[in-house]
Amino acid sequence: MKKIALIPIDNRPVCYQLPQQIVSLSDEYKLFLPDRELMGGLVKSADCDSVLNWLDSLKEIDIIVISLDTIAYGGLIPSRRTNDSFEVIKNKVLKLADILQKNNAKVFAFSSIMRISNNNNNEEEKEYWKDYGKKIFEYSVNLHKTGCKNSNIPQNILDDYLETRKRNFQINKLYIDLKKQGIFDTLVFSKDDCSQYGLNVMEAHELEQLSKNIKNVYIKTGADEIPLVLLSRALNSNKHIKIHPVYTNPDSINKISKYEDISVEESVKSQIELSGGIIADKDNADLILLVNNFKHQQGELVMDIHEPLYKKDINIPDKPYFIADILNANGSDNSFINTLLKNDNLKEFYGYSAWNTTGNTLGSAIASALTYYGAKIPNKHAFCMLQLTRFLDDWAYQANVRGHIRNNPENLSQTVLKAKMDHYEKFLLKKFGVTDYQINYSFPWKRFFEIEISIQKVYFKIPFIDILFYE
Repeated sequence: MKKIALIPIDNRPVCYQLPQQIVSLSDEYKLFLPDRELMGGLVKSADCDSVLNWLDSLKEIDIIVISLDTIAYGGLIPSRRTNDSFEVIKNKVLKLADILQKNNAKVFAFSSIMRISNNNNNEEEKEYWKDYGKKIFEYSVNLHKTGCKNSNIPQNILDDYLETRKRNFQINKLYIDLKKQGIFDTLVFSKDDCSQYGLNVMEAHELEQLSKNIKNVYIKTGADEIPLVLLSRALNSNKHIKIHPVYTNPDSINKISKYEDISVEESVKSQIELSGGIIADKDNADLILLVNNFKHQQGELVMDIHEPLYKKDINIPDKPYFIADILNANGSDNSFINTLLKNDNLKEFYGYSAWNTTGNTLGSAIASALTYYGAKIPNKHAFCMLQLTRFLDDWAYQANVRGHIRNNPENLSQTVLKAKMDHYEKFLLKKFGVTDYQINYSFPWKRFFEIEISIQKVYFKIPFIDILFYE
C-alpha cells in the first residue's frame, strides 16, 4: 500500500475532505493529512511550524502533495493578506526544502499566482478591497493591455498592493530554483480566478518563460482543484487511462468560462493532461467525459445569472463515463440533473461534479473518475458516498437551497439548512436506494458560499451501480 501525505490549501471540505474521499476510491493507498485544526481558514492562518513538524515526523512516505501557499503564507487567503516579509516567508520555504531533501518521496507541489478579483468584496482580501477592489482590477487590466499606469487609487494603497504582488512573485520564482535543484518532481503555478488580462496573467507569462526548459513545471488555470489533480497525477500517471471529451454544445467549446482565461476546450485538455490521463478518440477511450457546457455565456448562480437550461435528452455513452456540469459557475444545471436522474440504468457512471469554477469542476471530476477507474479493487462504497455528497452539495445546495436562504443572515443556521435540504435529500436518498442514514450539514466558514456535509450510517442499494453494502 502506497503512503501519501497531503498538505491542503486550507480547512474547507473541498480542500480537506474531498481529497480523502478521492483517495478512498482505491484500496491501494493510505492518505495522511495534518490535523484539520492546524489548517488555515477564512479568518485564520495555518500553523506553519506545526505543519512542517508533522511532515518531518512522517516515515516511509511514497508521495507528497503540497500546497506551498499553506507553508509560505498560512493558506490561500492569507497569501493575499499577510504582511510577512519576503525573508520571513523564504525561511519557511527553505525549511520545507530541507525536510523534503531528507525524504525519498516524489513531491508534487503547487503555488497560486495571486488573484485579482473584480469586485469590492474584501471577505478574502485586504481591508481596502471593499473600497478599491474594482479600481485595482481595472488598473491591472489597463496596465497589461495598454501599459497605462494612471489610476485614482490612493498611492499608499496601490504601493501596498503592488509590494504584496512583488513579494509573492519573488517567492514563486524561488520555487523554480528549488525545482531546478530537484526538490519537486512536479511544480504547478495556478492562475486563481483569472481573466484574459491583468498583472496575474503577466506574471504567469514570465513564470512560463523562466521555466520553459524545466521538466514538469506547469502554469494552469484554476486553484482549489489543483491538489486533487496532482493526487490523480501521482496515482494514475503510469496507468495510461484514455479519456474522450464529449460536449452538450460542441459548437461553443471555444467560449471562455467565468474566472478563466482559456477556452472550455483548452481547460478540458489541460486538466486531463495534468491529471495523468490521456486524451483519445471515442473508439480508443477508456472513459467518456461528458461536459455540459454553455452555448453563449457561462451562468453564475451566486450572482443569479443563469445560462439557458439544458433541454435535450442526454445521450448516455455506451462505455464508462463521468460528467462535468459547467453550464453555470457555482452549481448544477437543474434541467440537466432532472434529465440525468430520470435514467434508472446508469451502471457505467463514474461520477459527477459541478462546484465553483470550470477548473474546479473538471479537475475534481477527472481526479475522481481516473482514481476509481484505475483502482485494482475499486471501493464502491466510497464511490457512492462521494457521489451522494456531490449531488447534495453541487445540485441541492449550490443550485437551489443557497439562493433561497442567503439573503437573510438568520438563515446561517444548521437547523434552517437541514430543513431546506430535506426535499432534495429525500429525493436523492430514494434515488440512491438509501433506507438507513444520518446526514448533517453545517457552514464551515460561517457564510453561505459553501457547506459541509457529513454522511453516516448509510445503507445503499443504488440502481445505476447495482450493489449492496452497509456502513
